[in-house]
Amino acid sequence: MTSPAETTGATHGAALRYDDMTIALHWVTALLVLTQFALAELWEFFPRPERHLMVVAHMSFGIVLGVLVAFRVVWRLASGRRVQTVFADWMDVLAKTVHWLLYGLLLVQAVLGFLMRWSGNEAMSFFGLQIPPPFAPWSKAAQHLTGETHEKIGWAIIILAAGHVGAAIYHQRVLRDGIMARMLPRRG
Repeated sequence: MTSPAETTGATHGAALRYDDMTIALHWVTALLVLTQFALAELWEFFPRPERHLMVVAHMSFGIVLGVLVAFRVVWRLASGRRVQTVFADWMDVLAKTVHWLLYGLLLVQAVLGFLMRWSGNEAMSFFGLQIPPPFAPWSKAAQHLTGETHEKIGWAIIILAAGHVGAAIYHQRVLRDGIMARMLPRRG
């Protein structure tokens, strides 16, 4: 758990590093985003039985990711989940904007995943549990648009996440402000 020395900051009770739950949520989200992207980009190179398992895994992990992101938003909005700002105001605004944009895109992506399956009159699968469509099938054009949007948002998430990683590396290597240590799991 977080010690009092690590959670007391000079700025209105803000922490010097993130709490253990926030750190865990961050890294599990990152792992799921990378897994989702890899599954979606690679399944076309596999034969039918493996491809089907990859699609089912993508749907299942997508549902987990959607719930996790919704929980992250609630957790982030809860009091006491803030860290002391150590950089310029414009950088703080940019960082918060990117985080909220990522949360929003991830939530929209989860909804689009459901809509994409259901619009084609196909059930969603959550680790084998079938979730049937609650509405009639859509036109092929609407299905195609939903699928294209899902794919483009996936790429937007990866590009924003890469920018997020680039900013973290910039803070670590160029600014040397210790910002990355606030999100790394504790050692020992």
